[in-house]
Amino acid sequence: MGKIIFTPTRKDREVKDGERIKNQCEDLGVVFGCEDGLCGTCAITVVDGLKNLCDKNEKEKDLFPEKETTRLACQCTLKKGTVKFDIFNY
Repeated sequence: MGKIIFTPTRKDREVKDGERIKNQCEDLGVVFGCEDGLCGTCAITVVDGLKNLCDKNEKEKDLFPEKETTRLACQCTLKKGTVKFDIFNY
């Protein structure tokens, strides 16, 4: 069992290893649009624990090719451990 932490509020949610983080991020205030990795509405900035998430997929690479710590919450799976994040500001 891992955890995601929304840094502005310091609120956290548990996430099972290997589970997508979408539902917990939504519960913490992340806004979702298409939920398919196309719109970028759910972009987050990983502050700590980037290695604990799955690798970026093609959709994320297309939207944010040069921003390693910017992820789409709808596309991320927690491998293990803790991830701290904030909302991405364009």
